[in-house]
Amino acid sequence: MQDFSGKIAVITGGGTGMGRALARALIAEGCHVATCDVIDENLEQTRRLCEAEAPQGVRIATFRCDVANEDEVDAFACGVAETFETEHINLLFNNAGIGGGGSFVTASRDEWDRTFNICWNGVYFMSRAFLPMLLASSEGHIINTSSVNGFRASLGGNIPHTSYSAAKFAVKGFTEALINDFRFNAPHLKASVVMPGYVGTQIAKNTGKILGHKTPLEMTDEELEEMRGRFVLMGNAGEDSTPDEIRQQWHNSQENYEKGGLTPEQAADIILSGVRNEEWRILVGPDAVALDEAVRADPVNAYDLGFSEKVWASMQQES
Repeated sequence: MQDFSGKIAVITGGGTGMGRALARALIAEGCHVATCDVIDENLEQTRRLCEAEAPQGVRIATFRCDVANEDEVDAFACGVAETFETEHINLLFNNAGIGGGGSFVTASRDEWDRTFNICWNGVYFMSRAFLPMLLASSEGHIINTSSVNGFRASLGGNIPHTSYSAAKFAVKGFTEALINDFRFNAPHLKASVVMPGYVGTQIAKNTGKILGHKTPLEMTDEELEEMRGRFVLMGNAGEDSTPDEIRQQWHNSQENYEKGGLTPEQAADIILSGVRNEEWRILVGPDAVALDEAVRADPVNAYDLGFSEKVWASMQQES
């Protein structure tokens, strides 16, 4: 699919980050876009940006949809068909995701399940709901966003990250399984798995909103103390940090997260280039490339506490 002009794309998690960047990039190329999110103000901003940038005749449609809710996903699919008066779509970007549920031992089950259901069931439900419209197309492509946590199930190397990582491994495996499934049963369809490293998005802020967490500045000393161990591992606190210091450091970390790594626009460019080239495996960022190579070269030691330092050291040598 070298030319996106006149095609129809569906994007989840389009309110911010890579989802919004994909929507804007596709709109600019003349592709009609339907996107969804669960945070209304973010979705509205995406709609305004895309409408202002859309070439004449190119349409953007936005829908509020919780991708972890199959009924809402099915309604989203019906809404796309009705809005665009079509029986087909060409591109499905399963991009929505949140963090949370770091520990299987200490995190609440509600948070663990909510994270897993968005990151995995969102991909599954969307793929099920939109498969008939993809099959009805002359050419179609499913692009599923996994993560470097689909290479190694740990945040930053040594921090428990169980729900998100389990979901991202599932997304990776599902997408790889679709390659031969489509080859033999729907040869006009392609599948790609996207493995981003550090991309500067609002995932840290959005996760708290979706899970109903207090912001760091709203948390009590007691609530902060319960999470001190994780904060220390994440570098948001020291062993002797006061609650006020932890509160401010965590707040600063969330505020600054979207200022680091690749920009969402750079990530979108890499993803769309991969789609054009029919790459089934799209690595986003130098950290994703380095971690992929390191884990494949030495999988047995991938969870050693010093493994990340070796990966980062190799990145610095190459740069």
